[in-house]
Amino acid sequence: MKFGFVTCVQLGLSCMEAIYEVGGTLHLAVTLQDEQARTKSGRIYLDAFCAEKGIPLLKSRNINDEAVGEALRSAGLDWLFIVGWSQIAKERVLAAPRLGVLGMHPTLLPEGRGRAAVPWAILKQLPRTGVTLFKLDTGVDTGDILDQVEIPVTPNATAGELYAAVNDAHIALIKSAYPKLVEGVIEPRPQNHEAATVWEGRTPEDGRLDLEGSVWEAERLVRAVTRPYPGAFVELQDGALVVWRATVTDTGVVPEGAIPIEFRDGILLALEHERRDPPSVSRAAGCE
Repeated sequence: MKFGFVTCVQLGLSCMEAIYEVGGTLHLAVTLQDEQARTKSGRIYLDAFCAEKGIPLLKSRNINDEAVGEALRSAGLDWLFIVGWSQIAKERVLAAPRLGVLGMHPTLLPEGRGRAAVPWAILKQLPRTGVTLFKLDTGVDTGDILDQVEIPVTPNATAGELYAAVNDAHIALIKSAYPKLVEGVIEPRPQNHEAATVWEGRTPEDGRLDLEGSVWEAERLVRAVTRPYPGAFVELQDGALVVWRATVTDTGVVPEGAIPIEFRDGILLALEHERRDPPSVSRAAGCE
């Protein structure tokens, strides 16, 4: 049984490492050209890992390029994983492996099809989210489900904490599913399309704090877009303040190094922050 992998983010690399931890092998890896998506959240490079494991590595600007399709067919793959990849794979890619293409989506599909799954789980105050292993089709996150892992979302969860939990869930899914794929004993099940929801993509501009809004919404936004995402920010007279960690206060006491930000219903204390010019904020990495 031959497997290939397409990724350019840490979640994907974690899955590749997990395959080798359970005794598996990859016969081809595809990633972006080095100069592409340098500021993408979670961006990594596969050169060292592929060299260590002897995996042929192809770099391409687009997953649907003819050269990628030819490489996939020439490798004689049975399954191809595509993880953390923004470009939608078209029919030529989907048809190249003998048994199909598998993806990982960081929600419990059919809930949360689309983008920015980690920030949205926090912003929507979900009690739980998860990761879904599914078979890609011509839709967006619409294919049959092979397996899922549920992740609880605590009331004060940050994007960094949830991203780490999502990474662990990816690893758990791969370690569970890979042997079953090799043995051919895993059975996909259709999604309930009537229950599907779609979450829109987010940009760095969506991290702007609304001083006319609620301090509680602002605190939630800070947690939702902190590292590894671009961060929440507010423009002050002397430039933009990016807020990485904050808390709501009603005491009026400002700890050393903290910056108070006033909202209509309270004060947000920026506990971890940095100054940037507004153009730098606008050029920050986009959320996946």
